[in-house]
Amino acid sequence: MNERPRVVVVCALADELAGFACRPGMRVLTCGVGSVEAAAATARALAGGDVDVVINAGIAGVFPGRGNVGEAFIVAEELYADFGLEDGAPLTLPGGATLVHQVRASAALIEAGRRTALPLARGLTVNAITTTDATARRLREAYACDVESMEGFAVLRAAELARVPAIEVRGISNIVGDRTRAQWDFRAGSRAAVEALRSLLAVIAPAREDLAPR
Repeated sequence: MNERPRVVVVCALADELAGFACRPGMRVLTCGVGSVEAAAATARALAGGDVDVVINAGIAGVFPGRGNVGEAFIVAEELYADFGLEDGAPLTLPGGATLVHQVRASAALIEAGRRTALPLARGLTVNAITTTDATARRLREAYACDVESMEGFAVLRAAELARVPAIEVRGISNIVGDRTRAQWDFRAGSRAAVEALRSLLAVIAPAREDLAPR
């Protein structure tokens, strides 16, 4: 198979990818803000079985010391914050069921991403945007994460369940922590996200079999 894979780019808000032009065989899905909206929209898009690759793209916050506003990352792994018991202890469920709070991007797509100049990062998906230094420290210490978003885990997990290779790119719009020092710059984050998306698309292998889940 020599054709390029059919790609769905998932973003929370259209403005996050302002200026990005789709190529043939590609579409942008605006899912809405938050994990529930992202998971539902992504699952619906994949239900037809005609998607080869999912890319979650948009803005994110970066934890202090892990990067700067206007930079971009490929997110290779996502964690879901504050899911389960409040104290972080294991939760015993009937029938051996477990809580899924961690998901990795496709190994093949991560490998492709290494051919870009973009650094790899560990993402944390939250339900509330962090606005205090105390919460930023708690999350950083608990999850050893680099960037914070509200949709990353949901998109990657929905794709994983559908057995569709997926990866995430994020442009940095703010520093996670006190809002008075967060340096919020939506446009800078958006520009970085668009450039990161273009860079990743340029290196994705065209053969579908190369992108199979591993």
